[in-house]
Amino acid sequence: MSRSSSSYRLGAVLVVAGGLAGAAVAAYGYFTPLTGITGTGGALLVIVSSILILLAGLIVALVGHPVWRNLLRALLALGILCTAVAGLFLHALPLTVAMVVAAIGLIIDSTRPARAARLQKGAIA
Repeated sequence: MSRSSSSYRLGAVLVVAGGLAGAAVAAYGYFTPLTGITGTGGALLVIVSSILILLAGLIVALVGHPVWRNLLRALLALGILCTAVAGLFLHALPLTVAMVVAAIGLIIDSTRPARAARLQKGAIA
């Protein structure tokens, strides 16, 4: 059975959505008074890491070469895991949920066969 192209794009969309939601939650905690993490370095680091997750999700969707794709997927998995743990340390459960969504997207994207990734229209070889 082959999967449709839209199911492969769903993985990239979930990674990008998780990164965007994580950045929004962390920015809310960083800038809103009385959240407990207002102005902390940890919240600022999570904002940056969530934006990097968002960008990496976009890049993984465009890269067609399997070596670069797998390297980015491994780094993306590490970034998602560490950001989820940071969300637990910051007591920001919505941030951890956003990273779980991104992880699900990464798993969906990782199930894409290499041949389908190379043949995808718009992929960078």
